[in-house]
Amino acid sequence: MSGTPTFGIKTVLHPVSDLAKAKAVYAALLGTAPQTDSPYYVGFDTEGQHIGLVPGGGPQGMTSPVAYWHVPDLEAKLAELTAAGATVKEPANDVGGGRLVATVIDADGNVLGLIQDR
Repeated sequence: MSGTPTFGIKTVLHPVSDLAKAKAVYAALLGTAPQTDSPYYVGFDTEGQHIGLVPGGGPQGMTSPVAYWHVPDLEAKLAELTAAGATVKEPANDVGGGRLVATVIDADGNVLGLIQDR
C-alpha cells in the first residue's frame, strides 16, 4: 500500500476546562513557559513537539486530546483516509499563517488530526 507520507505526530491538542490551571500544570511538566499565550489558545513548543491547550474544546468541540499528523498534502491524505473508511469530522480549513487542519474519525470513533503547513 502506498500513499502520501506523513511527517509524524508533532502536535497534540488538549481540551481544558480551566486554562490558567492547565497552563501551570503543562508549564511544570514541560519545564518551559508557553510560546503562544492567549485567552483562546495556549501553546508550548518543546523537543520538536507542539502541545496546545484549547479552552472548552474550542470551536471544534474537542472532548479528548487529539494527535495531529503533519502531512505534505492534506487533501490527498484526507482522500486516502476516507477511501480507507474514515469519516471527515472537520474538513480542511486554514487556521492562519497558511496552516491547514482537518480531522477524521476512524472506525472505532477515534479522532485523528491532520496538519499541513504551507
